[in-house]
Amino acid sequence: MTSAQSFSLARRLASEGVGTGLLLAAVVGSGIMAERLAGGNAALALLANTVATGAALVALILAFGPISGAHFNPAVTLADASQGGVEWPAVPLYVAAQIVGAFAGVAAAHLMFGEPLFTASRHARAGIAPAFSEFVATFGLLAVIWGCVRARSAIVSLAVGAYITAAYWFTASTSFANPAVTLARSATDTFAGVRPADVPGFIVAQLLGAAAATALFRWLIPALPELAPSVVVPRARPDTARPSRDAAPLE
Repeated sequence: MTSAQSFSLARRLASEGVGTGLLLAAVVGSGIMAERLAGGNAALALLANTVATGAALVALILAFGPISGAHFNPAVTLADASQGGVEWPAVPLYVAAQIVGAFAGVAAAHLMFGEPLFTASRHARAGIAPAFSEFVATFGLLAVIWGCVRARSAIVSLAVGAYITAAYWFTASTSFANPAVTLARSATDTFAGVRPADVPGFIVAQLLGAAAATALFRWLIPALPELAPSVVVPRARPDTARPSRDAAPLE
């Protein structure tokens, strides 16, 4: 597969949906496995959940990035669209695919571990500290993406995976940094869950964090709109079969 290939909107949506689903299966499934094996040691369970999530994210970005950009995240899609990377009419479809994929991933994890298909989470993450943590986590995620946008796809995937792995530990919320992930994790009463009542505050903070990072990098890198088609990794534009000469090469 090369960046000279173009992909239909349907293929891009399928890429976003399946990729987001596999990401949630990794997040929730590894959380269930970690909690069952850790013997009550929350730090060990979080470490196992962190490593599995970061590793899965790197692999999924490499696999699906050349097709849809591997956003797997409405905040990333909205930020990219604001700079011209994704056409606005496609944004609601991207977001819908990400949300549907996220809930499908939760259901898949539950089926694998014998849990009910969906269960409202009772894991409270309320207050200013977790919400501000989500602002910081999402600001940092978009900063990493925009800052690495000219790098090779392997480097970007590693940078994003490394950042999320670290943010699990330096934020009070364990770094959801993704509205679709947040919504879906409210439907799992397992280690990775978040109480539905806490979801709106998380999502508002995530969107504000993404907007702030995008505004900063629009100032830091005036040519940002020219690089937006390469978020998260370079992909073919829907209206052309030839990549921009400025686009970063694919691995």
